[in-house]
Amino acid sequence: MDGRDLVRSMKSVGSVGAAQGLRTVRAAWRRRRADAIGLPPRGPERARVPGTLREVEPGLGGGLLRFDRSELRIFVAVNGAVFWGWDGAAAEPSYALAGRGPDPDPRAALEPDKDGGWRVVAERVTVVVSRHGAMEVLTPGGVTLRRDLPPRWWEPVGGGAARWMQRSEVAADARFFGLGGRASGPRLRDGTYRLWNTGPGRAGGRGDDPSSVTMPVQMVVADAGTHLVFHDSSWDGTVTLREGAEGAGSGHDRAGTSELRMDGGPLRCWAMVGTPARVLLAWASLTGAPALPPAWALGHHHVPDAVAGEDGVRRAVAEHREHGLPLDVVHLGVGHFDARQVFTVDQERFPKLPVLAEELRLEGIGMVSVVGPAVGAVPGTSVYDEGTGRDAFVRDASGEVVEGVGWPGEVVFPDFTHAGVRAWWGGLYEERLAQGFAGFWHSLDEPTSFTAFGEATLPRSARHALEGRGGDHREAHNVYGLCMAEAAYEGLRERAPLERPFVFSR
Repeated sequence: MDGRDLVRSMKSVGSVGAAQGLRTVRAAWRRRRADAIGLPPRGPERARVPGTLREVEPGLGGGLLRFDRSELRIFVAVNGAVFWGWDGAAAEPSYALAGRGPDPDPRAALEPDKDGGWRVVAERVTVVVSRHGAMEVLTPGGVTLRRDLPPRWWEPVGGGAARWMQRSEVAADARFFGLGGRASGPRLRDGTYRLWNTGPGRAGGRGDDPSSVTMPVQMVVADAGTHLVFHDSSWDGTVTLREGAEGAGSGHDRAGTSELRMDGGPLRCWAMVGTPARVLLAWASLTGAPALPPAWALGHHHVPDAVAGEDGVRRAVAEHREHGLPLDVVHLGVGHFDARQVFTVDQERFPKLPVLAEELRLEGIGMVSVVGPAVGAVPGTSVYDEGTGRDAFVRDASGEVVEGVGWPGEVVFPDFTHAGVRAWWGGLYEERLAQGFAGFWHSLDEPTSFTAFGEATLPRSARHALEGRGGDHREAHNVYGLCMAEAAYEGLRERAPLERPFVFSR
């Protein structure tokens, strides 16, 4: 625990009460101690670059290029996107792809290029690979949209995950968009952006970063054309962007640059070229289009004070009607839960919740429940006992269940990267449906501590199933909320097949 952690923890003591604050301090100490024990020290590192191209093996839609110290797999997919992966990385398994990845396009082929390089030519894009591993993405007319320099890896001499860096250049007039949710707006200005989902803990400003949703995807718009690149890795990392500048008069253009640094994971990428509409269509075909929400979800939403109970909700609805304000949905926050559990209703504040839900439904108002991943570590409560019996909760490197701090106090976290845990968790929403809820709001699912001072509750060394591959929280953190949303969505589709699920995530 460093000084910054201690200051934040002390602030939390004063802001949420001594008992909860002290829990937060203890959880921070436990997290630091678990990582000190569970994460292998990096020690000396060995730098590596691909080297010189030695052998080429053409294949369907592309092929395999073997360099001195790495190999590159590249192919064009039937949706027009280009995939490439270093060190043998394949497109699957991936949490990003919608179902199976797209098949290679049999019309695309790997063919020799000048100076010992090779290229893949397709209908919408050409990718040129130099004999030292640099890559260029070109329009069908041969205009360069992006140039990746040969990647670099830093590998621990004693073994372990290699961190890597990819530097890229774009046109002088190109502008960057993407990287998930950013307080600065859709256009990304010069600066460094972190790829680690984090609850901000306060009202966000234009310069605040990171955010609850980060994605290693950039859409780059220039006069010559638009392209999108997606580096499919869920590890922690940073993207440093610098816009280019067009030369005035006889001055030279300065290319824009992007530098991606990742702490681990595969170096694999998808690229799409075309108009903005075509690029986004290809992106949606790759990762899945947004789910169509129920019609009521497009109306006016309000979050009343759930601590005020049923009467408080009725009062908020009456005030909307009194002032002529439209209202289609009310959201109940954590105040409607039993203080110790995540799915059990507080019977004092909401003794007849199904009756309230029916009243609202007759007025054309839906009801949404907040749900967080943190489960109160209280033996004798149903969700905790069920999860313990199923070995559903995240454990640390020593095999102990990891405890953090959430609104119920001491909490544990389901491992949503396990298919069986997702199926169990999805079944828990049946109780919410029986209470009359029509939709679900996932909060604190980065996951973030109750005090929300921007630190991950789970230690980086915490172990996750990762669909049977096994790994730790460094890889699972950025997909934790995604897997929780999948658990809810599939559970609702099974239990309410005639309704469109409404699940949204912070």
